[in-house]
Amino acid sequence: MLPNFQADLMPQKLVIIPTYNEIENIEKIIKNIFSQPVDFEILVVDDSSPDRTWALVQKLQQDFEGKLHLEIRADKSGLGKAYLHGFKWALERSYDYIFEMDADFSHNPNDLIRLYNSCLKDNYDMSIGSRYITGVNVINWPMKRVLLSWLASKYVKIITRIPIEDTTAGFICYRRKVLESIDLDKIRFVGYAFQIEMKFKAYRKGFRLKEIPVIFTDRTKGKSKMSGGIIKEAVFGVITLKLKSLWGKI
Repeated sequence: MLPNFQADLMPQKLVIIPTYNEIENIEKIIKNIFSQPVDFEILVVDDSSPDRTWALVQKLQQDFEGKLHLEIRADKSGLGKAYLHGFKWALERSYDYIFEMDADFSHNPNDLIRLYNSCLKDNYDMSIGSRYITGVNVINWPMKRVLLSWLASKYVKIITRIPIEDTTAGFICYRRKVLESIDLDKIRFVGYAFQIEMKFKAYRKGFRLKEIPVIFTDRTKGKSKMSGGIIKEAVFGVITLKLKSLWGKI
């Protein structure tokens, strides 16, 4: 056990998990993250889940006092809005590294440490858990969905010129300064395009981005939140981002 004065100097790390009807996954993912050899805290941002995911988190807070946090939003208004709520919550506090990840185990909690080390030890500003940096590392997706996701990332890379293979990835570690430098109130998109917009703005501001190969495993419990509207937003949102950058508005 480190003395208190040494522990106080350790970077503070927050994992943000947005939830909507994740009652089947949330307890297991929380306990898995807290079992990691690195001291993470967790913020669950729940959109008033009808299955009462939030109530289970409240119960778990008794076991993880001071480490497990909960914000309940009034309604379901998109993944991006949930993350922005979490980012602002984190920036009001003293967290040095802020993570995004899903509740459904599509992102392996063991990879949190690899993302963290990429920023802490290798001095990157933003590390991205990438499905496509070393081929296609996706499990349990139908081929049509794999192809759609892969082509979407290629399309984004061509249009925006971001040197990132997995532009829609949602498993990320940010240094605090990245989020502080982006005007979060001007983030426009809420679905997959939200992930693209955050990477694009970080890249345009000159931050160092690094992709870390991960294996993405589709959920086995609960229901996917993907919709046609989310995909449409990503396709047309990329063009909007690129045009704004050319006009000097990003």
